[in-house]
Amino acid sequence: MTVLRDTLQGALILAPMTKGSNLPYRQLCQELGARVTMSEMTVARRLKQKRRSEFALIRKAPDERFFGVQLAGNKPEEMAWAAELVVSRGADLVDVNLGCPIDYFTSKGLGAALGREPRRVFRIVEAMKKAVPVPVTVKIRLGWNDEHRNYLEVARAAVDAGVDAITVHGRTRAARYTKSADWAAIAEVAAAVPVPVIGNGDLLFGHQVAPALESSGCTALMSARGILIKPWLFREVTEGDLDLTAEERIAIYARYVALAKLHWRDDEKGRARIREFLLWHLGFWCRYAPPRADGTFPIMQQRESWTPRSPLEALLARADAGAHGFIADALLDTVVPDPAAAPEPTDAGAIDDDAAEAG
Repeated sequence: MTVLRDTLQGALILAPMTKGSNLPYRQLCQELGARVTMSEMTVARRLKQKRRSEFALIRKAPDERFFGVQLAGNKPEEMAWAAELVVSRGADLVDVNLGCPIDYFTSKGLGAALGREPRRVFRIVEAMKKAVPVPVTVKIRLGWNDEHRNYLEVARAAVDAGVDAITVHGRTRAARYTKSADWAAIAEVAAAVPVPVIGNGDLLFGHQVAPALESSGCTALMSARGILIKPWLFREVTEGDLDLTAEERIAIYARYVALAKLHWRDDEKGRARIREFLLWHLGFWCRYAPPRADGTFPIMQQRESWTPRSPLEALLARADAGAHGFIADALLDTVVPDPAAAPEPTDAGAIDDDAAEAG
C-alpha cells in the first residue's frame, strides 16, 4: 500500500479510455510527463475467448513506467483469472471497471451496471486480491442516477474486500458528460475511506491540478477528455499552463504518428490502422482552445468560441471530416499540413464523449 501511495502521490494519471488509451498514445503521454498510464477497457470474457484484439489491449510498452490494466467483468472467478493473466503480461496494477456508461456494456451487467451491486463488487475485488500480488483498484461513478447515488456504499464494499485504491469519476451514469463533475462527492469518498482516492472529472488546464488535490483530499487525479484534447496537460502540471503554437501542436501530433508507426508498422496495413486512430484523435485535438484574453479559461462542458491566430491554427480547429482526413494524411507523410491546400469546410461531425472514457 505504501509503495502504491508513493507512486500515486500528486500524480496526474492517464485514464483508461476505449481507443484513447492505445499504446502509442500512452507512450506519447509518458514522454510528456505521465507517471501512471492505464490500458483501454479490456473485457475479461473476451480474454478467456482468446480474442487477439483483446490481447492487444493489455500489451505493455517496453518503456512504460507504471502500467495499469482495467478489466470489465461481473464474475469473480473470471475476473481473478483475467487479473492473473494481465499481471503475467506485465501489468503493475489491475483496475475493475465500475463506471462505463455505454448501453452495450451496461445491458450485460458490466461497468456502471455492476456499480449497482456492492456485494458483487466485494466478491470480485476479494477474488482478484487473492489471485494477484499487485495492487487491485476500482473505478466508480457516483451512482446510476441522482436518485441512486451509492458511491459510498460501493467504495466501502471495495475497501472491505481489500482494494488498494479507488478512482471516483464525479458523475452518475445518467449524467454522462453533460454536467460538471461533483468534486464535493469525490472529497466525501476521500474522507470516508482509508485507501488512496483518485479524483476524475473536468481537468483541462494544469493550474487546476494542485487546487483539486488540496480541496478534495485525493492522493492523485485522473484525466480522460482533457488529455485527449491536450496531451501536453502533463507538462502543464510542472511547467504551468501552456498556450502552444499550431506548429508546436503539430510537432506533438507528429510524434504520436512516429510512435504509432513503430507500434503498427509503416506499411500499407499499419498506415491504414494509424489513420483510423488519427481521425479519432483529431476529433478531440480540434477542441483545443487557448486561455481567454481576459485571463479566464475554457471549460469542458461547452465548446469555446475563439478566433484562431494563424491559418494553421484555424485548420487545426476545424471539426469536419475533410479537414481531419487532410491533416491525417499530411502527418502520415511527415509533412506540416498546408492550410492553403486544405479542402473547403463541410458540416462537422461530433465525437461522442461516451467513447472517450469507457472507465
